[in-house]
Amino acid sequence: MDYQDIRSERRGEVEILTLDRPEARNALTFRTYAELERAVRETTARCLVITGAGSAFCSGDDVRQVMGGGDGKTGERLAAAAPRLTPAAEALLTSAVPIVAAVNGAAVGWGMELALMCDLRLASERAVFGELFVLRGLCCDVAGLSRLASLVGREKAAELLYTGDVIDAQEALRIGLVSRVVPEAQLLDAALALAAKIASNPPLAVRQLKAGLLLALDPDWKMLGEWVSRSLAELFRTEDHREGVKSFLEKRAPKYVGR
Repeated sequence: MDYQDIRSERRGEVEILTLDRPEARNALTFRTYAELERAVRETTARCLVITGAGSAFCSGDDVRQVMGGGDGKTGERLAAAAPRLTPAAEALLTSAVPIVAAVNGAAVGWGMELALMCDLRLASERAVFGELFVLRGLCCDVAGLSRLASLVGREKAAELLYTGDVIDAQEALRIGLVSRVVPEAQLLDAALALAAKIASNPPLAVRQLKAGLLLALDPDWKMLGEWVSRSLAELFRTEDHREGVKSFLEKRAPKYVGR
């Protein structure tokens, strides 16, 4: 596949998708989002494993490109477009293929959303998780509003969302965010073993089981995605968002004003 920001590798009936911008801690650009969406939609594997190159799983959106450095233009673009679920999120959340996240390092911002959009999460001992959106004056994507609460409970989800706190792998295991924590050197092998076990089962039955879980436990992703899109269109244009991004880039404490 002719990707630039991700790598694809096939291991039998399992496909490994690796976010491959290690110099940027696998931050997501518009191209990364598009390539991830395409790879998930086009896979012919029976199970996917998603991981990151280098020391991070995914550090979220590229602040300068996707958030525009806080210039307000992202909000204008969202306001001008029809509200919708993020295409990459739609691909991940509606895929019939089981997806295993091998969280090798930081999974923050949309990186944590990406982990939540997978069916199963294995973490290395170095992994950390954080819904950092509130610190940028924004709301999270759909998975943080639904999947997170399903995994850790409403109260803990609210705490993580409202504070933007970052938690380590052992805390993620304790609250049920991940199913297993393994040494870093063993993470990919453990994820591949789990994915291969899933892929060895009758594929039609596995797909029906995944469809049943989506039907029983997940919300109307399209409706929730439209709400998130409208909310972000408003929040991206606030002074607090600009301050959240500016303070992050300037490496200083933010001063929020509620506007």
